[in-house]
Amino acid sequence: MLSCRRRSKVNYRRCLVTGATSGIGAAFARELPAATALLLTGRNGERLAEMRAELERPDREVDCVQADLARREDRDKLIARAEEFGIDLLINNAGLGPYGPVLENDADFARTAAEVNVVATADLTRRLLPGMISRVSETGGRAGLINVSSTLAFQPLPFLATYAASKMFMWMYTQALAAELRSEPIDVLTLCPGPTRTAFGRRAGFSLGSLPGAFSPETVARQGLGALGRRPVQVMGPVSRSLLSPGLTAQHVVTQGLGVAMRLLGRRGLDQSAA
Repeated sequence: MLSCRRRSKVNYRRCLVTGATSGIGAAFARELPAATALLLTGRNGERLAEMRAELERPDREVDCVQADLARREDRDKLIARAEEFGIDLLINNAGLGPYGPVLENDADFARTAAEVNVVATADLTRRLLPGMISRVSETGGRAGLINVSSTLAFQPLPFLATYAASKMFMWMYTQALAAELRSEPIDVLTLCPGPTRTAFGRRAGFSLGSLPGAFSPETVARQGLGALGRRPVQVMGPVSRSLLSPGLTAQHVVTQGLGVAMRLLGRRGLDQSAA
């Protein structure tokens, strides 16, 4: 099997995009090839219907599931539809977080942010990847996973504490997962955009998209899709890359080595328990 750094780009057949009603999620839906069927989810049913009308065509299936990913029952509904839809690409993009001092932020909003950014990401990933890998193994293809983190994940950030910490979870979780799945027919990408012009700030109370040099959602989506299958991490922005690239490279090497060590340790433990 060719390594992801040498392999040509895979054409995914069926994709689930979370947070697909605006911003980066909507850009992913628009940037995916017309041959890729789409399963879109978000909380706003009206916007989902608009996205479906925009992207659906006679030779392209577009389906929508209105869901609040902070709710277990909504995640169950979405996962059941994604399995039925037969996805081979999962894009965990949905994310939110309050701006302001932790003790002054709305407690329900902070809890919802942790549920969506952390719990929903882990839940969807764990429950959908086995079916994705099984399906592509039967056809000889490859599956894909993009988890959208942020350059805010690399540093504790007062006044965006919950959001930055949740993106650090996604950053570490996805890299560890990539090391575990390196021999499986799936490409895993941690996408770390810098400030992006999205609606995130309207609910958070702070607009990252107003910062100089902020990316368009389309640029983020294009770079993410272009990096999938070619590298395990995509950090966006010349300043971010210059500051973080040596550390990212070293961390990737260490993560791969720890993956091998932990795998051997697990096997040794099983051998000893069976003796």
